[in-house]
Amino acid sequence: MNTFKLHIWASEKPFYDGDCESLVIPSVDGKYGIMAHHSNAVTAIVPGELTYTIPGGTTQIAAVSEGIVKIENNDVLVLVETIERPEEIDANRAKAAADAAREIMMQKLSRREYYTTRLTLARAMSRLQVKGHSDSHKDL
Repeated sequence: MNTFKLHIWASEKPFYDGDCESLVIPSVDGKYGIMAHHSNAVTAIVPGELTYTIPGGTTQIAAVSEGIVKIENNDVLVLVETIERPEEIDANRAKAAADAAREIMMQKLSRREYYTTRLTLARAMSRLQVKGHSDSHKDL
């Protein structure tokens, strides 16, 4: 079986540690896929949906904030600020955060405030996307 070791860590907790068949992370250039024997690399993670498939074909999804991924010798380390499973996401709170960020972005902001608010909005939107993605699969 073509697997690799995957370690996903958030600042507040370890999230997953085990074998993995495939991993897709959100990156600056779009979705970035990783499979067994991927070449060594380091890349940035942006807020969005992370998916990984464990042996047996079960695909897991999560909302992640910014971070990095290091791929080295069939061992992948994902370090993110936050990561949440769909059932951990409060859709109403995420929607309120997105609305608040949009409102703040309409004001005159310093460059730093603008980028910080933009990250807040991106995180809230990714949380809503993951929550919605999960909810739509409950009907299947």
